[in-house]
Amino acid sequence: MMQPYFEQGPIRPPSEAYSLLLRLTRNCPWNRCEFCHTYKGKKFSLRTVEEVKKDIDVAQEIVSEVKALSWQRGFGGEIPAPLVNHILQSPHQYPDGFRAIALWLFAGGKNVFLQDGDNLILKTSQLTEILMYLKEAFPSIERVTTYSRAKTVSKKTVEELQDLHRAGLSRIHIGLESGYDPLLQYMKKGVTAQGHIDAGRRVKESGISLSEYVILGLGGRGMWREHAIETAKVLNRIDPDFIRVRTLKVLKTMSLYQRIEDGEFDLQGDDEIVIEERLFIENLDGITSTFVSDHILNLLEEVEGKLPEDKGKMFAVIDRYLSLPVEEKANFRFGRRAGVYRSVDDLSNPGLHSQVEEVLRRIALEKPDGVEKAISELMESFI
Repeated sequence: MMQPYFEQGPIRPPSEAYSLLLRLTRNCPWNRCEFCHTYKGKKFSLRTVEEVKKDIDVAQEIVSEVKALSWQRGFGGEIPAPLVNHILQSPHQYPDGFRAIALWLFAGGKNVFLQDGDNLILKTSQLTEILMYLKEAFPSIERVTTYSRAKTVSKKTVEELQDLHRAGLSRIHIGLESGYDPLLQYMKKGVTAQGHIDAGRRVKESGISLSEYVILGLGGRGMWREHAIETAKVLNRIDPDFIRVRTLKVLKTMSLYQRIEDGEFDLQGDDEIVIEERLFIENLDGITSTFVSDHILNLLEEVEGKLPEDKGKMFAVIDRYLSLPVEEKANFRFGRRAGVYRSVDDLSNPGLHSQVEEVLRRIALEKPDGVEKAISELMESFI
């Protein structure tokens, strides 16, 4: 067996959980956002086209080895669950790259996510060359996605983006975070609301699918209303294909943590963030985006749907949660972050409810403020 190594970065969107991860750049060229810790202390660098092509070659060879293993174990070249389980349960025999490829093939081998934080910083000709080489190596690929910054996207012409689309780039994920200029400045995002609009419209015009991320709670108690309303206004002008929400969780390694310690930034509680989310959705108007809540940090995962027709359904979930008694809210909040609940409906399951209730009783007996601390620690573990 060859050394199954190809370089991979630290993060990818939840929607790319079973995608092949291919690293084009290392870390983030901006790396100043107050709420982000992923690349702090790390230097940004570009990988060469030849380095990336070599990784594609390695991935292609591993695919051949996984399929050869399938034949050896009597699966006829298919990649079924028993084979994948065998590979995943034998880490000493099958290193990370081999296991990653096996999972990718098990999921169909159709999706690729390009890492790290801002790949459109590469020259269009370089990106195009990589995309074409990738599609030639793996004809089964149907979707190729990447992160990028709005400011970087704005430096590409629509024609350049169209070239990338023709070469195989399917979707761009952009961290909008907020559409409120004072908040964008406060968080050192390095882009204005208008800059986000310009970049988003450019992507849409090119035909590439656009996914915009919003951070619920980013405005804290001081700017929550403006954050909700102004962010909706920006998205109304972009009409992205997807609006994906994330809930703010601050770690000690984030610059924002010191602002909280200094009393400069006041974090919202779960209920306040849910109220903010309702106001945000209420102000989304005249767009056809799909609203997605695909992250465990979000309290109400089931607040999802197609706009505008599913607004009522989303409001119903939010209002149902907000109408719960205090004790039931605490039960759901802990159960959701502990992975027991997926939806508010799960509160009606007596077995799950009593399971969570028993844990909460034990925590409360040990420390009066133990429940909130436990919820906080659970959320930290997801970042």
